[in-house]
Amino acid sequence: MGLEHLSNHQKIRRLVFLSFFTAIIIVQNLVPFLGYLPIGPLDLTLIHITVIVAAFVLGPVDGAIIGGIWGIITFVRAFIWPTSPLATIVFINPLIAILPRVMIGIVAGGIFALALKKYNKPYRVLPLAAILGACCNTLLVLGQIYLFYQGKSQILYHIDAKALLPYLLTVVGTNGIPEAILAGIVAPLISVPLIKKWNFHE
Repeated sequence: MGLEHLSNHQKIRRLVFLSFFTAIIIVQNLVPFLGYLPIGPLDLTLIHITVIVAAFVLGPVDGAIIGGIWGIITFVRAFIWPTSPLATIVFINPLIAILPRVMIGIVAGGIFALALKKYNKPYRVLPLAAILGACCNTLLVLGQIYLFYQGKSQILYHIDAKALLPYLLTVVGTNGIPEAILAGIVAPLISVPLIKKWNFHE
């Protein structure tokens, strides 16, 4: 969504919110257990909720910016301070590290922006939009891992090439589904009061 409809005061407030969400993303990446819950070679991600809330409150473009910041941090951390052994292998690819995070904001924020134009009660769409945003992240990350690393079992955390697809499908069940459900519950609860108090969508 463009900025033409915003007053100068709203533009300043938007930048404040962008800075606020950026700070939260940075803290979640730096402080253990605020952004990731380590489970085996992967992590149960919580940061996607922050990106989804930003997309709901500010719109899909700003949601994509916040998601992109998370993706850049993920990419850099893969080299200097990885969150898991698998991160040192897969998140050094910027397509895997950054693109899925950007798409969270675009998908979740875009669905809500469309609902605002089409429906009388757009808030009812928030849980579904949050779930789809989280699923987009999971499917893009794991789908690209399969695309880029199938047949390369010797480098992928001791996972046999034949077992890669079943392993990734297991991750969808153990990580992706809980992350999506959590986003569908928590993100709307946080977003609705913020949207009602500071409306950037008018």
